[in-house]
Amino acid sequence: MLRNRAFCLARSLILLGLLILGTSPVRAQETEPLPWYERTSISLLAFGDYYAVLEHHDESIEGNHGFWLRRINLTFDQKISDRLSARLRFEAANPGDFASGSNLEPFVKDAWVRWRRSEQVDLTVGIAPTPSYDSVEAYWGYRSVEKTPLDLHRWLATRDFGVLLAGRMAADSRIRYKAMVGNGSGTGTETNSGKHGALLVGFAPSDSSVIELFGDFEDRPAESDRTTFQAFFGLRRPGYRLGAQLGRQNRETAAGDDSFFLASAFAIWEAREKLNAILRVDRLFDPSPEGDRIPYLPFDPAASESTLLIAGLDFALHKNLGIIPNVEWVMYDGNAGDDVIPRITFYYSF
Repeated sequence: MLRNRAFCLARSLILLGLLILGTSPVRAQETEPLPWYERTSISLLAFGDYYAVLEHHDESIEGNHGFWLRRINLTFDQKISDRLSARLRFEAANPGDFASGSNLEPFVKDAWVRWRRSEQVDLTVGIAPTPSYDSVEAYWGYRSVEKTPLDLHRWLATRDFGVLLAGRMAADSRIRYKAMVGNGSGTGTETNSGKHGALLVGFAPSDSSVIELFGDFEDRPAESDRTTFQAFFGLRRPGYRLGAQLGRQNRETAAGDDSFFLASAFAIWEAREKLNAILRVDRLFDPSPEGDRIPYLPFDPAASESTLLIAGLDFALHKNLGIIPNVEWVMYDGNAGDDVIPRITFYYSF
């Protein structure tokens, strides 16, 4: 009942946003627009590792080591007018399954148009980030090291094809919202009649902190619906930033519902100029349901509980180039074998 209400609320907010936007048509530009190439910016992000699997529950990959380029993002952003903007992002990634020998395979990661009616309301249509993504990723800030917890364990997709309404309750309000209705197929093609609905409400107690509550419902084929809840707190101060996250997901199955719960906390400390210390701890209180499908860091799906420790140092060689010696250590409860993967991560952007 609760998930249906959340889905209906998200849908109602978007319909309300469409109505508001529809009552305020875009004004014609008063000046001659700039050429398209002067209104378009291009950016790139690439990162990878030299890794070594010192210990692993899967003996077939224990001892593996080598280089891999994990991800490349090429992004085109354009300001169409004062109120309209667009983004096209291509991403290429390795499977990260320690078995495939395929080349990097590109696909469309973002393809959206955004209409900003005011500081309080904007509407995005296309393949766009889901509401669960932005704040957690921004405070963590180290996608080059690891995904955020719900993304890592394949609970939620970071993208969906749909309609996203976002804004603030008032111009000076510290309360903001995001509501989305989409296919529920991520960046892939729609394959069923079910849809995906999500709603996020955030409150900023100060300019340096945020508290967010998020709910997500996926109407999936047969008896396989999923409901996800997330709570996040972030704090950013000169010299450091902190984050804490709780997540819970319910998955319907033919045999009955399965529930999963996790908690995560991280700290980023600016030890000195161009040197950051990174520490994160994720606690899984249930098995990782798709653990063996996690790229680059497969979990043991049979383990009842586990703890992931991530620690590293970020050496910024340049504002756009750096290396991050780090280690990912998965400790399984009641299991003598851990997963220990030290890496030297490199990243480049412009």
